[in-house]
Amino acid sequence: MNNKDKIINSIEKIRAKNNKNWMDIMRLAFKYAPKQASNLVKKINKYDKEISILIKKLSK
Repeated sequence: MNNKDKIINSIEKIRAKNNKNWMDIMRLAFKYAPKQASNLVKKINKYDKEISILIKKLSK
């Protein structure tokens, strides 16, 4: 395994932990402010779609 693979694996482990935290925040938001949380998730989804389009351009 080369150094880049090790770095990528480290990033993957850190992201997995952070994704858990992100989901916990989402649960709290929908519990205490569902309308506002819904609006934020819509915005997040919009930007995620834009990122996906850019990634597709990179992968060509």
